Amino acid sequence: MKKRVRKHLPNFITCANLFSGCIGIVLTFTSDYLIFASYAIFLSAIFDFFDGLASRVLQSYSGIGKDLDSLADMVSFGVLPSVILYEFYQQGPQLGVVSEYLPFVAFLIPVFSALRLAKFNNDTRQAESFIGLPTPANAILIASFPLILQQIPDVGNILFNPYILTVFVLIMCTLLVAELPLMSLKFKNRDFNKNIYRYLLLLLSAILILFFKFAAVPVVIIFYITLSLIQFKLANDKVSG
Repeated sequence: MKKRVRKHLPNFITCANLFSGCIGIVLTFTSDYLIFASYAIFLSAIFDFFDGLASRVLQSYSGIGKDLDSLADMVSFGVLPSVILYEFYQQGPQLGVVSEYLPFVAFLIPVFSALRLAKFNNDTRQAESFIGLPTPANAILIASFPLILQQIPDVGNILFNPYILTVFVLIMCTLLVAELPLMSLKFKNRDFNKNIYRYLLLLLSAILILFFKFAAVPVVIIFYITLSLIQFKLANDKVSG
């Protein structure tokens, strides 16, 4: 019995990630529920974290589990955030003076998320770090938009602007597949010196979220990218020096 639980628990958590993503997509069909769709992404991210943790703790790894994780992420962190963006396009007052087809740009997010996940599954360089922005980070950033709008209604002029949304989509799609070295938040050990950038990221993220709530999420993502680049730049300089 214990052996069966050890084998299937990580996959069960992954399926919970997928289920949450599907519920989130349904919630986007009614714009009044976009807030709850955002919460679905955050819930999926929690499940995504714990399925990986369960796999490591229980030493339960399998090809099926790896593929299932990518398929769940494709829905929760690819399709769901793109539908949220599509709804933001639809609510923009400027949409009437631009192309009615422009909102479909939002669906470039799942396309590039699929490319990102396929690269991750086949790129041996990403065993301990990431190359390109992880799909959960991109999805969490997009999930913060309805919550920021609720917190600061005046940003609607920015978040509903179709031109700004289009530039944002193109930037995020580029970051998803870019040859950009980014740190993983997996702690291999408790050595402070080896994990100093992770601890710094978590500490500053907690402080920012405490004071600015969901409005801090875009800043946290920018800080994550910046801190990762600094870490890898110093590491490369140390090796070459």
